[in-house]
Amino acid sequence: MKQSKLFYRINKSKGSNIESVSHDLLIRAGYIDQLMAGVYSFLPLGFLVLKNIESIIRKNMLEVGGQELLMPVLQPKENWVKTNRIEAEKEILFRVEGNGGKEYVLGPTHEEVVTPLAKKIIFSYRDLPLSVFQIQDKLRDELRPKSGLLRVKEFWMKDLYSFHANQADLDKYYEVVANSYEKIFKECGLGKITYRTLASGGSFSKYSDEFQMITDAGEDLIYICKKCSLAINKEIKSENPVCPNCKGGEFEEKKAVEVGNIFKLATKYSNPFDLKFTDRDGEDKNVLMGCYGIGLGRLMGAIVEANNDANGIIWPKSVAPFLVHIILLDKTSNGKEIAEKLYQNLQKEDIKVLYDDRQDKSAGERFAESDLIGIPYRVVISEKTLEKKSVEIKERVSNSEKLVKVSSLISYIKKNV
Repeated sequence: MKQSKLFYRINKSKGSNIESVSHDLLIRAGYIDQLMAGVYSFLPLGFLVLKNIESIIRKNMLEVGGQELLMPVLQPKENWVKTNRIEAEKEILFRVEGNGGKEYVLGPTHEEVVTPLAKKIIFSYRDLPLSVFQIQDKLRDELRPKSGLLRVKEFWMKDLYSFHANQADLDKYYEVVANSYEKIFKECGLGKITYRTLASGGSFSKYSDEFQMITDAGEDLIYICKKCSLAINKEIKSENPVCPNCKGGEFEEKKAVEVGNIFKLATKYSNPFDLKFTDRDGEDKNVLMGCYGIGLGRLMGAIVEANNDANGIIWPKSVAPFLVHIILLDKTSNGKEIAEKLYQNLQKEDIKVLYDDRQDKSAGERFAESDLIGIPYRVVISEKTLEKKSVEIKERVSNSEKLVKVSSLISYIKKNV
C-alpha cells in the first residue's frame, strides 16, 4: 500500500472523552473512528490488524477440531423466552420489532441459535463429540461503553460451542481449548501478562475460566498467588482468603481486562431445547455443552495497551497491519526507482509493506507518524544511505538503527521475522 493513497488521517492531539491508552493511540494513528459511544469503524489499518487476529484465532480453533460456520445476528425472541434469558439479560439485549409485530433479538451471543441447530444434526452417540465456531458481529447494549475497544456495544467475537456425551469428555475438551487460548494470546504478544483466571461458573458449573491481561486500563481486579501463580477473580477471592491451589500463598492484586472466557454449560441450553442423543444402550440422554469466547476488537485494544511507548503503538509482528514501512527521503529519480523496486519485490515475497511515497511532509513528521502507527520495521531510503548502496533499518521496539545493503534487505527481513 502506498501511504499517499491510504484511507486514514493522523490526529496529533488527544481527543475528548479518551479513557485508555489504546483508545487514544488507535484513534490518533488512524486505525479506528468513533461513530458514537461504543460503536467504531475499523479503517483499513485497523481492519488489517483485526484480520490478522482473526487468522490466528481461526488457525487455533481449526487445530482443536472446530468446524467454522456462520449464524444469523437476527434471532427469534421465542428462543430467548425458552431459555429465560429474555428477562435475565434484558439490560443488554437489543430488541427490534419487524413487520406484523414480530419481535426479534439482535444476538449478543448464539447459544439460542446453535443449540436448536445442533438438534438437527445430533441424534446418536456416534455424532459426538462435536464443536463448531464462528467469527461474527455481536451486539450488546452496554450501559457504560468505555475505554475504546475494551467495552463496546458492537463487536466481532469468536464463539466456539462444543457438544459432548459425558462429563469426562467435556472436561477433557475444555482443557484442550484452554491450552489453545493460551497459545492464541502468546501468538498475539500477550503470553507473559495474560493469566488463566479462576472464576465462578454461575449457573453453569462450579468454576469457569477467564483469561485476564494485566493492564492499568482494566476494570477487573484479579488476584495472583505469589507462591504458585494461580490467578483468581474478585468473586472467588471473597470465598477463598488463601490460595485454593497451594493453600498457603498470599495474593497480589492486579488490574486486568478480560480477553477471553470459557464455560462448561452442562445442560443449561440442551434442556430447554430438548437436545438429546441416544447412547450405546439405546437410552436417551442430554447433550452436555461448553462455550468459549474471544472478542477480537477487545483483544486488539489489549494488545495496544500492552505494546506502546511515548511515541505510539508497537505492534507485535504477528498482528501488525504491515511488517515493513518504507520511507523515501531521496527525491532523485534514482531514489524513487530503488524504493519502487524494493516495494514491488517485498510484495512478491508476501511481505506486507506500507510505502511512504509522500513528499509534502518533513522527515521529522514522517518519522513521528511511523512511530505512532507502529509498524515493526522502518526502512529509510535517503541520498546518504544510497551512497553506501544501503537502506537504514530500525525496529520499532528498538532505538538503534543499522545500515543494510539494498540487495540484502529482503533476506534480512525474512531472517528476523
